[in-house]
Parts: sequence; structure tokens; C-alpha cells
Amino acid sequence: MNNFAAAEGLALSGKKSADNQLLDLSIEELMNIQVTSASRRSQKLSEVPSAIFVITQDDIRRSGATSIPEALRMAPGVEVARIGTDKWAISIRGFNGRFANKLQVMMDGRSVYNPLFAGVQWEQQDTMMEDIERIEVIRGPNAAVWGANAVNGVINIITKKAADTQGVLLSAGGGSFEHGFAGARYGGKINEETPFRIYAKGFTRDHTHSLTGENINDQWHSARGGFRIDHHRGIDQFTLQGDIFYNSYGDRLDKSALSAPIIRIESARGHDEGGNLRLRWDRTYSEKSAIMLQTYYDRVDYRALTGSIYRAESFDIDFQHRFPLHEKHDLTWGANYRLYRNKEFDTELVLFSPRAQINHMASVFIRDEITLLPERLRLNLGSRFDHNDFTGMEIQPNARLMWTPDDQNSIWMAVSRAVRIPSRAENDIQLNTRTLNAIPGSPALLPFPVLAQLMGSSNFKSEKLIAYEMGYRHQFSPQASIDISGFYNDYSQLRDLSIGSPLFHTSFPPHLILPIGLTNKASGQTYGVETSIEWRPNEKWRLQGNYSYLNMNIHSDSALKQIDPTTGSADKVSPHHQVSLRSNYDFSEKLQLNLWLRYVSRVDFYRIPGYVTMDAKIAHKPLKNVELFIVGQNLASQNHREFAADFLPSLPTTLPRGVYAGVELRF
Repeated sequence: MNNFAAAEGLALSGKKSADNQLLDLSIEELMNIQVTSASRRSQKLSEVPSAIFVITQDDIRRSGATSIPEALRMAPGVEVARIGTDKWAISIRGFNGRFANKLQVMMDGRSVYNPLFAGVQWEQQDTMMEDIERIEVIRGPNAAVWGANAVNGVINIITKKAADTQGVLLSAGGGSFEHGFAGARYGGKINEETPFRIYAKGFTRDHTHSLTGENINDQWHSARGGFRIDHHRGIDQFTLQGDIFYNSYGDRLDKSALSAPIIRIESARGHDEGGNLRLRWDRTYSEKSAIMLQTYYDRVDYRALTGSIYRAESFDIDFQHRFPLHEKHDLTWGANYRLYRNKEFDTELVLFSPRAQINHMASVFIRDEITLLPERLRLNLGSRFDHNDFTGMEIQPNARLMWTPDDQNSIWMAVSRAVRIPSRAENDIQLNTRTLNAIPGSPALLPFPVLAQLMGSSNFKSEKLIAYEMGYRHQFSPQASIDISGFYNDYSQLRDLSIGSPLFHTSFPPHLILPIGLTNKASGQTYGVETSIEWRPNEKWRLQGNYSYLNMNIHSDSALKQIDPTTGSADKVSPHHQVSLRSNYDFSEKLQLNLWLRYVSRVDFYRIPGYVTMDAKIAHKPLKNVELFIVGQNLASQNHREFAADFLPSLPTTLPRGVYAGVELRF
């Protein structure tokens, strides 16, 4: 089985070393470890009727990943493609892009999905990598639990409790691409019931190069700090957590696509800064009865690379209640409210009308786990009812069946409905996307440029999905297991593009404006299979392999589908095959060798060939509390391409081979 882990499960390891807890657990013990994101409650992996993979702290440490996106490459079915030093395209089961819009991402249950552009700004999502307890990745819709936009999957980044980060941790290092990084954390106690931690980190990363070797000017400098306080009193648990951050980065736009004087900017630097505050209260009455109340506030000031400025604030409050009903029903219900306020300042590239707006979303959900046969057959029924300002009420039901014939086998199947609600940009934006030499569909070249101008529409509707899933898990022995899942997704009302009537502008130079509108006329079907295999030949060696296959069929009559990577040509944007192979070997308690080989097949839309690359990490502990390490990145593929920008016409980049070294101290 893949490496499932959670805080509750770590108790299984008793007094084992914190650094080697999960390696010491057998496959059988891992099967009984708890996960939480699939159903909003702690449950054994063997009881989860979803395609789920958990990236543990031990996985992160051994991989050498320096960012959350890099760590997500370990999960099957997840497409992670780096666009530049600070930019990623991340999705699950297709429809990848700079702002992939069918993925719900959370940090400690706090949604970081951006309603402005319907995506996640991954450069803003960070913490000390050592403080991440696990990353739970659910492939497939989970909208009945987490609401609109949890269409193709959910990623929940869960950090450690303050009690698990006591003492001092210092880390520092640097190298070729990872120019320099440093982090510090201190954990202590206000009293026996109130542990806390504070942390600070910073890094600087090198720029990438264009296909012709130009400096893209996208060096990334970042600083971040935060705290967490936990307080336990009787049956109550309180958590107060907060972060602040600052990022500085850059980009170089494709001058041939943005001809002067329509768009003058070429190379630019930008920055963002912000912070968040989260308060959570848990009251546990029994193993099957509890209530939770969580609220958070988030603010970001963003100066984009194109000169635009926006300020965004969000406030969220979330409540849930779980209780048993008779002997066969385990009920969970809850409610959520989110307010999102943003203000945009217009530039020659992006305009919003109105500039400022406040959006509201409210929802309720209910879920019932019905025991049909004790310990063997369970049926999950649930639905979420969301109301948003763009499309009104959205209903997202879900049914899941879990059959566990014995302790070594489990089979599950599911039918789900999910929706992706419109973003504010799809309603209010005017985006001068790029300059063309002709009108699409017309063979004639024009003697003046054509400016494609994307226009938002208040008539844009939600995208819809009906998903069918099935999975099988088998434990061969305490040392080997396999997890297989398959799916068929049927999408309707997908975003598509339509051409309006051209308008001629006589301002110098004379140019034609080609209005591009948004419709919901596209549809699509996707299917695929994902498998994860884990084998431990002996107590010192662990092997883990993933394989993902994806096939997409998109139906669009738009004349612009050939230049639309987000929908019309989305079937040419995602690779058909992905493979990940990891080997973790402990020569002794002091010396480890970790290898990670990856293969990604070609991306036809951007003419990116398939590539094979490998990361390696050697870690040595000369003393109990000291670890020295050296990491090699992209060792098998110097200057390879992974993706290209779809939102802004940035110059395509290549990713370099890199080596960095560092030290970590704990006391």
C-alpha cells in the first residue's frame, strides 16, 4: 500500500525514533493508520472508499523537496509541471494549467483556492517543510464533503501539532539552483496544557533560461514566519495559528506575442505579501461524537509582474457535528460561510469591471455512513448544498460503497456529482491576451496586428462533472501491497471560447480588436487508471512505485480550440503516462541513500517531449542531533522543459540540473 500516515497512527510506533517511525512500521500497521480528508473524520485507510495517497514527513525529508509542489510529485494521478522558478501548473486527472481550476487545496483545513482566477497561487503556499506532518491527496471529486471546486481532487497539507515540535531546529544550506536557504523553529510550553512553536524561514532561488539561453529574470526571494499555539482542557482542544510572508519574483514575456504599443511590458519584477490567522475549537465527546468550529482570516497584497495590483481578503467560518444514530448510522453534518473581497487596479493587460467586489458563499452538508455488514460492508451517502453569487444554488451528491471481505482485501466504488463555479475573472475581466497575425479560421494574413481581447460574461455557468470510480487494495504480506483505482469522468458545460465581431482601431499602430467571449458549450470524457505499489525487501530498504494513465476526449466546436489549452485542447496538455520510482536505503542509523526516478510522457500542445529525470539525496548523521545532506536535482535531464504559461504569454523556460548541500540541527 502507499505510504498512508496520520497523527493518530504515529502512536502505533510507541517509543521509536521520530525520524524513522514510518520506516519501522509494517505494511499491516500502515493499513490501520488514520486519515481525515476523505470524510472530515479520522478513519482507517482500509475503510476509505476513495483514491487517496498520503505523503508523509519522512517522504518529504528523504526526497529532498524544498517546496510543497515538488513534494506533490510523489502522488500518483497528480500532474506537477514547473513553469519557472516560482510558477507551477498542478492538477489531478487532467485540465492542467497555471491556475488549474478543478482542484481544492487546503492548509490545515484552510482553503487556499483563489476565487479571483479560480486556481491556487502556489508561490504563496509554504511553511517549514519540517513542520508538515503529512499531505493527504484525494484523487477524484470530493465535493459532497469539501464543496464547489473539489472536482478532480483535494489536497490537504496538514502541519504538526505544537506538542510534536518541541525544542530547537535549525537548518541552512545552498547550492547551484537553490542558492541559499535557512530556517529556524523553537517549540516550548506556556504550561503543560499549552505547547507552542514559532518559526522563520527564507530562501533565494536562481533564475531559469529561455529556449535560446536568455535570462528569464525570475529569481525568487522569499521570507516567511509564523506560530502555532495548542491548548488542551478536558474534552476541548483549541488551536491558534498564523503566518506572514513576502515574495519577490520576476518574469519575461514573449515580445512577439505582445507587440508594442498594445502591450509594452517585456521583463518585470513583482512581489506579494500577506498573512493569515486561524482559530479552531474541537470538542470530543466519544470516539464517534464530536463538534468542530474553525474560522480564519487571510489577506494578500499582490503586485503582479504585468504592473497590475490587487488586494484580496477572505474570511471563512466552518462548523461540523458528528454523532451516531442507532447502531448502523454514523452521521456528520455541517455548515460553512466564506466572504471574499478583492480590488484590482487596471493595467494595459488586465482590466476588471467593477474594480472592487465582495463575494459570498454559504453551504451546508450532510453525510451518513451506514453499516450494512459489520466490519465488511459500508455505504456512504451524502450531499453538499452550496449557494454562491454567480450561479446560485449548487447541489453535489455522492454515494460510495466499501466492501472489505477480509483483512487483506478491500474494494470500493463511487458515483459523484461535482461543479466548478465561475471565478470573478470569468465574469468581470477584460484581458488583452496576445497579438495575432490573422483571425482564427481565416486563411488571409492581415497587414495590421489583431489583438485578441478576452471578455468575461455574467452568463457564464458552472462546469459540471458526473464521476464513476472504482478501487482495489491488496496486502500481499507485511512487506508488500498494491493500490489500484480507475475512473471515468463525464464533463458538461465546460468553458469554451467564442469569437465576436472585430473592431478596428485607428490609433497607432492601426490594429483590429478581436473580442473573445466565454461560453459553456464544450464537454468531455476522461478515463484512466492509477496504481501504487510498495515493497520492503528488508528492514533497511523500502521501494515505492506509482504509475498513472490518463486519456481525455474534449468536444468543442470553437474556432479557437486549437489555441485554447484550458479546455478546447486540454486533451493535448496532460501527459498520458507518468511513472515514479523511489528507493530509500539505510546503510546504518547514520547513513541513508534516497533515489527518486521519474518519467513523464510528452505534452503535445506545447511540443514538449517526454523526459526522464532523477533526484538523489545522501544524508549522514555524525551526531545524534546533527544531519548533513547533499541533494542532486534533475540529474538525468539537464535543461528539460515541463510546461508553458497559459495565462500570460511568458517565454518558455528550461529547468537546470542542480546540486545543494545543507545541515540540520535539533536540540
